[in-house]
Amino acid sequence: MGASAIDPVCGMTVDPATALSAEVDGQTYYFCAAGCRKAFVSDPGSFLHSEHEGHHEHGGHHH
Repeated sequence: MGASAIDPVCGMTVDPATALSAEVDGQTYYFCAAGCRKAFVSDPGSFLHSEHEGHHEHGGHHH
């Protein structure tokens, strides 16, 4: 028990047992609220790229 996950949209710690979830590219993400889940599912890339910004280049993505 005591497992936790981070909501990729707002950064809140959530409980995977009770949180909303969505699977993207084989990875499951957990959300504190439906609004966060909806925002993430509609544009996962805008939330996922920030963790790795500056570490490596993704071809074709220039911001």
